[in-house]
Amino acid sequence: MKITTAFLLLVTLWITSLAQAPQNDRQQFIRAEGTVALTHLRVIDGTGAAPTENQTIVISDGKIVAVGSNVSVPANAKVLDLNGYTVLPGLVGMHDHMFFPMGGTPPMYSNMGFSFPRLYLALGVTTIRTTGSVQPYADLEIKKLIDANRMIGPKMFVTAPYLEGVGSFTPVMHTLKDADEARRMVNYWADQGATSFKAYMNITRDELRAAVEEAHKRGLKVTGHLCSIGFREAAEIGIDNLEHGIFPDSEFVPNKQPDRCPGGAVSQTLRNLDINGDAVKETIKTLVAKNVAVTSTLPVFEAGAPIATTQAGPTAIGAPSALLNPRVLNVMNNEARVRYLTARSRIPVDSAQALLVRKSMDFERAFVAAGGLLLAGLDPTGNGGVVAGFGDLREVELLVEAGFTPLEAIKIASFNGAKFMGEDSRIGSIAPGKQADLMIVKGNPATKINDIQNVEIVFKDGVGYDSEKLIQSVQGLVGIR
Repeated sequence: MKITTAFLLLVTLWITSLAQAPQNDRQQFIRAEGTVALTHLRVIDGTGAAPTENQTIVISDGKIVAVGSNVSVPANAKVLDLNGYTVLPGLVGMHDHMFFPMGGTPPMYSNMGFSFPRLYLALGVTTIRTTGSVQPYADLEIKKLIDANRMIGPKMFVTAPYLEGVGSFTPVMHTLKDADEARRMVNYWADQGATSFKAYMNITRDELRAAVEEAHKRGLKVTGHLCSIGFREAAEIGIDNLEHGIFPDSEFVPNKQPDRCPGGAVSQTLRNLDINGDAVKETIKTLVAKNVAVTSTLPVFEAGAPIATTQAGPTAIGAPSALLNPRVLNVMNNEARVRYLTARSRIPVDSAQALLVRKSMDFERAFVAAGGLLLAGLDPTGNGGVVAGFGDLREVELLVEAGFTPLEAIKIASFNGAKFMGEDSRIGSIAPGKQADLMIVKGNPATKINDIQNVEIVFKDGVGYDSEKLIQSVQGLVGIR
């Protein structure tokens, strides 16, 4: 075959176009960059402070330069007049996986490495902790691509593969042999770039203790979705964080055996548990004393509750607008959509799930009232009804339904996560000198929390992205990639 100069030129142009494609692709979603002035907007700064009206925010070199009512706008700034809009800090999602349930028996999971980063960012989640990985190398490489502006997505703090004991319900998790292997896993994945670890439902106390000791030697933290170990036991061992509110806490199950997950007895016990009783108070006291944070992931549990036809009852939860949100259904591929809707159709109307959600809400309020640090995430697993970004916003709404004020809920979903990760000097709230990680929403979430759904522009490191364009770019892809 004779290779002509014209052919070589075509190949060269093709390779060049591939190399430039990520940047060109990113550019079409950008609304503003460089020096930007956001004027005439309401500021909710993420600290829990009252909103301030008619403010100007100046952004330059990726950071917030000035915030106030008498701020001078630089002559070279791109000005966005945002009268009627509110700016909030970008959310810090603390249970935001990169994977999604694919169904099957045993259940399988697959990374949504293209759609999820875009959706997180599009819906205002500018930072995520992956909180458990099934494709850790992919997560680490995606983080590198995002950091290099070759992919669109949030800042990523990658959690290593699950630390799971014997009895895992899914083959995507490795089974630990003993405490020594737990130590080796922690050190190996820390060397690869993981910044946190997650213990899972069947881990033993010895394995958890080994993992915590090794992680702490390296200045890293361990969280847990536990069952084999109760919350107080885990706190005494030195765990830093516990996931899913009170849902997985097995310590109240009568005659619980050490290092054994009692399965469905955990939920059954929770149904009858007095959240205001002495036993729960003692658990909360221990968690607060040991500086153990708790992550709220209410959307994944709401997705398994019956749809409420009335809000009159004390346990009603599961609004149709949230559980059958067309925007969420439209980003799913057909198979994922059918799988979720089929799962929903099988939920009995007398399911106790709504009661369990309410109990976890009550626990989370009591934990915060006692001085505990509550974090927020969505957990896009369960029956497949919780999707990146959308679920994070729903979590904020559910925190308000739990009894927190809108400003408290926004702080939990932004500043608290940044504080837990030691990043609060850079992200999590709005102040001069911090990274310009912001979400612009139409309306006023301080008085109507549902306005938080009206995200139009999201800034990450000073670059403003068009939310709707990002969402449209992944229509029908959740469940595929």
